[in-house]
Amino acid sequence: MRRVFVTARGAVSPYGTGASALIAGFRSGRSAVRSMTDQWKDQVQEMGTWVAAPLPEPIPPKSIPRQYRRSMGPLALMASVAANEAIQSAGLPPDLLSNGRTGVSIGSTIGSVRSLEEAFDHYLRKRTASGLPSGIFFQIMGHTCAANVAHQHEINGRVLAPNAACAASTLAVGLGYEAIAAGQQDIMICGGAEELHPMVAGVFDLIQAASCQYNDRPTATPRPFDRNRDGTVVGEGAGILVLESEESVRRRGIPVLAEIAGFSALTDGAHMAQPHQESIVRCLHNALDNAGLMPDSIGYVNAHGTGTIVGDQAEAQAIRQVFGQGRVPVSSLKGHIGHTLGASGALELIACVAMLQEGFLLPTLNLDEPGEDCLGLDYVSCLESSNVDVLLKNSFAFGGTNTVMALKRAVL
Repeated sequence: MRRVFVTARGAVSPYGTGASALIAGFRSGRSAVRSMTDQWKDQVQEMGTWVAAPLPEPIPPKSIPRQYRRSMGPLALMASVAANEAIQSAGLPPDLLSNGRTGVSIGSTIGSVRSLEEAFDHYLRKRTASGLPSGIFFQIMGHTCAANVAHQHEINGRVLAPNAACAASTLAVGLGYEAIAAGQQDIMICGGAEELHPMVAGVFDLIQAASCQYNDRPTATPRPFDRNRDGTVVGEGAGILVLESEESVRRRGIPVLAEIAGFSALTDGAHMAQPHQESIVRCLHNALDNAGLMPDSIGYVNAHGTGTIVGDQAEAQAIRQVFGQGRVPVSSLKGHIGHTLGASGALELIACVAMLQEGFLLPTLNLDEPGEDCLGLDYVSCLESSNVDVLLKNSFAFGGTNTVMALKRAVL
């Protein structure tokens, strides 16, 4: 198995465009959650949650050449902007992108929700597809992000597009890691994206997993692991990481940002919506085994931590079961930018890479007092310096999908 390194990153997030804006936003401790009442009141009714973490301003459509953006909804547009940043930062020339040894792995929950709404609004009113934009199917299809990024850059290696909801982008990065480690590809452009729409918030509202008690105080929610948490807050964005084999890194003579040491993905097979503590424990152990690590070598756990009652409880107890009481620092970043669903794992991995590189740990925003069901962990309470060399990143999803990734400080 070959060693795999992160060599570049790109992002579009509730903090703005660019990976540097994302990291600076996290370090500032500023919440990107805000009230959506004015934007949503004419689109949806009878909803309990009226907060979200949108992009601060729309992506300018003309940031992507017209011949490519015709097949892009807002979802693929975000992914493409983030991928362009990562590709440019990695210094990947066209001939390397199109030599068959570079692939794409970008996940999401579904395709563009806004494009899907446009298509069905037209069809249900007119009972015909005639008159719809010809590219709308390519905006709606489940692999719209991966396909559009590959098309724009003439990438002809393998293309993967895991639709695994909240675990989609960590799974996408993990699949990219495995493709390189196994020698199937040399470079993988990996990550995920999610598009904000009131229907997305409405789905969480429907299953009683959305935050509803802080509509008048949007920056006070979500509250991962807190005793007053009441659900998650949806957000949007895209995160992309460039992964390369050790051989590719040495051949190109480029710096590395972090090493992916191990990965685990499994399903609990128990419940579609309720997290399963023992499955999370098994996933954590599998990731450690895959990386050849023991629990006491982990210096930090970046938790999934969405702010839901049952999700945070299961994860907190699983972390305590694997690592012991209060031994490893833990934090969730969803208090900062909400839950960006299919983009969350990649955006949070970008932050994890920065934490390893720059020697700091980010706290959990809005965690004032841990809930009784979440006690026993060493929660990071403020931005602090750190010399962590190895960390774990958790991402879990509805349907029982669990993923854990191990990252190391980069040493060639």
